[in-house]
Amino acid sequence: MLPLLDVPTMMVMTAAASFAMALALLIAPHERREGLGLWALAMLLNGLAFLLFALDGQGPRWVSNVLANTLLAGNFALALAAIEQFRGRARPWWRMALPVLAMALLCLRHVDDFTARVVIVGVVVPLQAAMMLHALWRPGPQLQQPTRGMWLLSAGLALQFIMFGLRGWRAGAGQFSASHLLQSGGLQSISLVLAFVVVLLSALGFILMAKARADAALHHLAMHDGLTGLANRRAVVQALERGLAQAARSGDGYALLLLDIDHFKLINDSHGHLTGDLVLRELAARLRGCVRAQDMAGRYGGEEFMVLLPGTSAEGARTVAEALRRTVQEQPFAGERGAIAATVSVGLGAIEAGGGDAPDATALIASADRALYAAKAGGRNRVENDPG
Repeated sequence: MLPLLDVPTMMVMTAAASFAMALALLIAPHERREGLGLWALAMLLNGLAFLLFALDGQGPRWVSNVLANTLLAGNFALALAAIEQFRGRARPWWRMALPVLAMALLCLRHVDDFTARVVIVGVVVPLQAAMMLHALWRPGPQLQQPTRGMWLLSAGLALQFIMFGLRGWRAGAGQFSASHLLQSGGLQSISLVLAFVVVLLSALGFILMAKARADAALHHLAMHDGLTGLANRRAVVQALERGLAQAARSGDGYALLLLDIDHFKLINDSHGHLTGDLVLRELAARLRGCVRAQDMAGRYGGEEFMVLLPGTSAEGARTVAEALRRTVQEQPFAGERGAIAATVSVGLGAIEAGGGDAPDATALIASADRALYAAKAGGRNRVENDPG
């Protein structure tokens, strides 16, 4: 059986843990949109609430009986705002304010009734914890795959829901043994231990959530071209290697296109490099619109792009390449000083279905590169297969 704990000491420990986590969050570098700043403020309010709880009886009754509980509700309101900000949504002002206002008014009405206040907290706080869980998991913008941080935060919120809800239910049923805030008891001891644990679980969970998103953003930057948003050379070559390995196992065909904007240097020289960047971005957008979900388009380097076409024969790849070539030829790019006509040359490399061992990525790229050179030599604005 859990020994009875000194209530004021545990409350001060919970306040200290809250202040420590708030300080760690405030000094850590972070993006404002991630909500870490709001979570730090929530921890500050939580620490102040438990500090005032520990000072019960040493000042005006409304301080520990009303203000402390209001700060506790304010902690959950800011934490809800932090989650919504992390998820890329607007702050839910009414869902933040109503529980705090209800807590303040109801505790003020029952300022001399400890049992009633335990019931009030046992209703308001679990409701706030439930709103936070809903905000964390409901579909919407920036919902990442479940991470350890999300599960850790959810565990903390679930403990909050159970801990405060059980206290409120026991008090409402007349089964709560404590007659004042600082009186020791079995449920009091368990609640205080859980309150201390929850501060650590929830704060660390939110930090891990932000870290997981930052890691994902860094991985995206490492694998995508900053100008066009397409996969960069490293990512597209890695995807090609995986695709060829799969084609070798399944016996499917596989095709590769290399596209190069004809006379791109002339576009830069005539219209400026900013316009050249605009052409590259627009071509990237057209590539994304012309390929299937299982295909992949990437920027191979400079004005050269690569398109991976798994499960595609040379004939099918030529159809795709011709469609891309015609799209560029027939739809000039919109520049700041008028339309910019451009064309692309396309080199095609492919392995046919059931063709035996697939070539490695280097060999297939070399094949498409020879075909691209042939398209350039043949007058540009054309699609060619590997002449070798």
